[in-house]
Amino acid sequence: MRELRLLALEGLPEIAAGDDLAALLLAAIARGGLTLADNDILVIAQKIISKIESRRVRLADVDPSPRARELAAATHKDARLVECMLRESRAVLRAKPNVLIVEHQLGCVMASAGIDQSNVPGAMADETVLLLPEDPDASARRLREQIKAATGAHIGVVINDSFGRAWRNGVTGVAIGVAGVPALIDLRGQPDREGRALQVTQIAAADELAAAASLLMGQAAEGCPAVLVRGFPYPLRESSARELLRPTTEDLFR
Repeated sequence: MRELRLLALEGLPEIAAGDDLAALLLAAIARGGLTLADNDILVIAQKIISKIESRRVRLADVDPSPRARELAAATHKDARLVECMLRESRAVLRAKPNVLIVEHQLGCVMASAGIDQSNVPGAMADETVLLLPEDPDASARRLREQIKAATGAHIGVVINDSFGRAWRNGVTGVAIGVAGVPALIDLRGQPDREGRALQVTQIAAADELAAAASLLMGQAAEGCPAVLVRGFPYPLRESSARELLRPTTEDLFR
């Protein structure tokens, strides 16, 4: 029987800037009586990567531009927060009350440029917000290399975040950074069970991993930002989360 196992790595401390995430993850794995093996995959919540990389901004230090003030009036958002969103974005795609959809500098189309205040210690007291990592693929590669150096295991790493979808309600986990995991698996040209060649089928494998792990991570106060995955049904390979970005010319929602 085919099997995919997802194991929540519980007991991680509150993550702070400069923490040794590889060591903390390996300690959590050991507490669970486990040892990393080749082809294991670690799915890590974006938020703890951003905390380690000091991607915090105090709104008190932000001077909103005229454009930010204009969009703040349209969206009913704090102009300082909107200014942070603009700085992180290539373009504003939609603006309406309580919603600002942008194309992030990473190429992802998302709400609020991925900027968040939930589960950020001190955010309510000093109005701190957390930005996405500058280069999530590079963050994933660093973590993968650190774990390989410590254990010798050839693993994959996925950094996930929660996105809405243009045609579905609710949020789901998606991959914004990968290392050693195929982000996209192209099955075009391969036969189905009837021998018919597939014409358009591409599997967003890293997104599927991210979404599955999000079921254990949760979206509120669960405090579980890391999941170990075993039984991934495809070979590991070098990749980039950019493989998942649809070209603008093929985007029917813009």
